[in-house]
Amino acid sequence: MTALAPTLEAFFTERLARQRRASDHTIAAYRDTWRLLLAFTASRAGTPPSRLDIADLDAAAVSAFLDHLEKDRGNSIRTRNARLAAIHSAFSYAALRHPEHAALIARVLAIPAKRADKALVTYLTQAEADALLAAPDRATRTGRRDHAMLHLAIITGLRVSELTALTRGDVHLGRGPHVSCTGKGRKQRITPLTAPATAVLRGWLAELPAHPGQLLFPGRAGNRLSSDAVEHRLARHARTAAARCPSLAGKTITPHVLRHTAAMNLLHAGVEISVIALWLGHEQTETAQIYLNSRELHQTGEKPQVAMSGRYSSGLSRALGMAA
Repeated sequence: MTALAPTLEAFFTERLARQRRASDHTIAAYRDTWRLLLAFTASRAGTPPSRLDIADLDAAAVSAFLDHLEKDRGNSIRTRNARLAAIHSAFSYAALRHPEHAALIARVLAIPAKRADKALVTYLTQAEADALLAAPDRATRTGRRDHAMLHLAIITGLRVSELTALTRGDVHLGRGPHVSCTGKGRKQRITPLTAPATAVLRGWLAELPAHPGQLLFPGRAGNRLSSDAVEHRLARHARTAAARCPSLAGKTITPHVLRHTAAMNLLHAGVEISVIALWLGHEQTETAQIYLNSRELHQTGEKPQVAMSGRYSSGLSRALGMAA
């Protein structure tokens, strides 16, 4: 057995699962990266994956793999950089266990992420958000659920996985109303609620069982909604809303667009970028910089997509004040 196999096994079981307590999503993404890398290297070297060693994964091999991702698989620069991050993480761990490969590992760790062109994030204007929230048929229980879910997503910017995992016990509508959730990396955070969002959630909670473990937005069978189910519901409501607000017809509306909308609303309300990063659950402030860059690109090019209404800005200010 080569040194690579036990090192990778320890990386996934000790470093990711036990020490870092990485999420299932992170572990799956890293696993897929290494599956691709090992298959590519084995094919290139004419060696079975089980016989590959650390020395076979030098900087030249890893660089060739990254080029393969872009040119042959058609992956974006962002995906390429995410794969590189997974490789760097494993090699950083290997450096502690195999100092005899220090020079090779250092060269792999020196491979830089590729710079990508700055892109404008897609988000909703106030009119588009209002049209989307009016789309669900609130004469039905499913429509009332979807209305509450979309309203909460636009206000809080929760990731779809965070949104579908919420329970009744995560919602606090007393003094300083807020929702609490467990996000990426199992980090817990609290997000304030505006008065309109509080009113919507109070009405929806009246329809749910009083048990604190009750899912906030259950499926018809009481089960947790999948990400695909949320995307399907959102796309359906976006089509309905486009009849009222034609500008929606030119946009692809996903749960992440609602997250972008929350961030841009905060930015236009004058909230500091560091606070926005905390609000969205970003590990680093730099991650939220994309919203500031997007606003600057809008200001130097086309007109901004969003115009913050006074009522919304003041609502955010009050929510932030209550959370302080």
